[in-house]
Amino acid sequence: MANANLSLQVLPRVSDDQIYGVVDQVIAMIKASGLNHEVGPMETTIEGDLDELLELVRRAQQVCVNAGANRVMSVIKIDYKPDGVSIDEKIGKYRS
Repeated sequence: MANANLSLQVLPRVSDDQIYGVVDQVIAMIKASGLNHEVGPMETTIEGDLDELLELVRRAQQVCVNAGANRVMSVIKIDYKPDGVSIDEKIGKYRS
């Protein structure tokens, strides 16, 4: 079981008409990682090994820069539990 959940919100410094496109590229990179994740309207939550998740954050920053952002701010929340933690245990009962 994954030992961490990490919620990531990237705020790339690009023109308003480019923001969603850059964020879409970050989400595509997260999806390609194969890690369990959930996209929300303000952030994406990913579960995995903490080191792997922190590397994913680094890669997300680079995706933004590669897409033309000259600055990237990110908001990160981490829930770490050595014995394991999952997205489903937190919100599974709310899914339809």
